[in-house]
Amino acid sequence: MTLEIVSPGLSTTIQDLGRPGYFHLGIPEGGAMDRLSLRAANLLVGNPEDAACLEAVFMGPEIRFGADMVVAVAGATMPMTLDGAAVDGWTSFEVKKGQTLKFGFLTEGARLYIAVAGGIDTPPDLGSRATYPIGALGGIEGRAVAAGDVLPVGQGTGKAGRTVAPELRRMPGRPAELRVLPGLYWHRITEAAQESFFADEWTVAAEADRMGYRFKGGRPLEFVEREQPFGAGADPSNIVDGCYSYGSIQVPGGTEPIVLHRDAVSGGGYFTLGAVISADMDLIGQLQPNTPVRFVRVDMEEALAARRDQVAMLDKIRGALA
Repeated sequence: MTLEIVSPGLSTTIQDLGRPGYFHLGIPEGGAMDRLSLRAANLLVGNPEDAACLEAVFMGPEIRFGADMVVAVAGATMPMTLDGAAVDGWTSFEVKKGQTLKFGFLTEGARLYIAVAGGIDTPPDLGSRATYPIGALGGIEGRAVAAGDVLPVGQGTGKAGRTVAPELRRMPGRPAELRVLPGLYWHRITEAAQESFFADEWTVAAEADRMGYRFKGGRPLEFVEREQPFGAGADPSNIVDGCYSYGSIQVPGGTEPIVLHRDAVSGGGYFTLGAVISADMDLIGQLQPNTPVRFVRVDMEEALAARRDQVAMLDKIRGALA
């Protein structure tokens, strides 16, 4: 079974849950920017949760199906039609050989996940089909899909008519709230800067992709004065190279925070003031440029509680589709 990419949209890649275990070698985990939506799309068509799907950003692709199969689309809200007839998101539906799926204009969120029963069956690299363009790994020769690509699909036995209830579809609010756990270099900014970082409203900048999201509009951060150590450079935001965790927030020059996401590097020479908690990283993947955002300070206990809530929501989706 196959599906053909008639038009790829703005940027559509093959993604799954990533390739953990190689970060110490400089290869990021990668995978879906919104893992909950990818998992939900797979569950809707009866796939394992880590099966490969299409992740489309801002614009949907046009897809022609080479066989009868079951499809589901989760994540961002984007009107879609199958041979001109409207179909619903977050709900599995049947397609027939030769039918074409098209998408309209984005109305909410940023990324949608297109799952087909059986999953996209391209060859894995380092145990994953996730596309990592910088490393030319996964997907189709390590790149986004292009018009004319024919993608293999595995064997699946999905069922049409399954749906995820609206209360289990998590999207960012407006302003979006991203919870932050202060980290290793938090002491490098003044108390006034610590307060202003959480008090100010930021907006998503145009530089927002799989490597990281930049935010603008808040007050510049003030640094505690110190003598820069050898190798750290003159800018007070510089450090001697250190490791970056997933979700780390670096602030080059103290002006515009950057939250490192799925395809980010594993280390560098900018200080990081903390990290967005794991439970909120999916929300970042659904932020459009110019969206207002507030960072909310939490402690470790609150971060772990949020992670439990995220797991509980996924368990509800699993239970509803079992």
